Amino acid sequence: MQKNNKPIREHIIPFLEWCAVEKGLADKTQENYGNFLKKFELFLRSTKLENIKPHDLTNEIIWKYRFFLSKQKDAHTGKEIKKSTQNYYLIALRALLVYFTERDILSLPADKIKLAREAKEKKIHFLKIEEIERLLQAPDENSISGLRDRAILETFFSTGLRVAELVALNRDQLQGSLSNNDLELQVIGKGSKPRVVYFSARAFLWLKKYLAKRQDDNNALFVNYRGKIGSDRRLSVRSVERLVKYYAKKTGVSTLTSPHTLRHSYATDLLEQGVDLRAIQEMLGHSSITTTQIYTHVTNKRLKDIHRKFHSLG
Repeated sequence: MQKNNKPIREHIIPFLEWCAVEKGLADKTQENYGNFLKKFELFLRSTKLENIKPHDLTNEIIWKYRFFLSKQKDAHTGKEIKKSTQNYYLIALRALLVYFTERDILSLPADKIKLAREAKEKKIHFLKIEEIERLLQAPDENSISGLRDRAILETFFSTGLRVAELVALNRDQLQGSLSNNDLELQVIGKGSKPRVVYFSARAFLWLKKYLAKRQDDNNALFVNYRGKIGSDRRLSVRSVERLVKYYAKKTGVSTLTSPHTLRHSYATDLLEQGVDLRAIQEMLGHSSITTTQIYTHVTNKRLKDIHRKFHSLG
């Protein structure tokens, strides 16, 4: 390791380029890292440390930065930002320190940056099977938009797709599947990582019904029927979020229901049916098993109830 006499702020652009070339991170992740590190630059300026070098970074400075973050206000609520939000800024700084290590630049080790502990465990919102059934049956099957919405809801629960992955789907991806009744499809997920998702026979049936009614030549799998003719008709993430909220309200299921709720419901259902956590990790496209382990907390109470009911001398 060698000392580098460029200020930390001058390393940020090379760091972001390293994220793109060496780490292959998605454009959005690079953009987020850049935005989060602007907060660190602001902290350095406010403490007259804007010219600090990587090797001058100390545990005390990191502690002061964490305190600085804890006092930042949310632009919308005016309240101090949550610990989970503080951690986004700390994770970006930690990644910068990893970059220094990779480039043999003397600095603090990345593991010296401890993340803020959240007071409460992250709560996972998911629907019960009877609620899922009500939601899936809510769209009007006699209209093209209703068929589209039914196909969207069925696809969410069948595949566990993220909403951004769902709206990116194209018709030509399904061409071979429709004729062969092949119920699997490769998608590109977070970090440009490919994975295979699987359609239930029921979800596949509704997709075929919807596509059979389509009379346009737009390649987007799910299109907006309110858009102007000739414009990009692909449904947006926001539009899909709105339609899920609409059907949740219509059927009286949780007001917290969103596309991600359906992804949580998909994973929870698999876990309750006894599917291995590693398999669920692959199906969801999680890079780390730690991310998938949040679902074990959801099913803990159910397993406890089963144990009490069926275990001898319980």
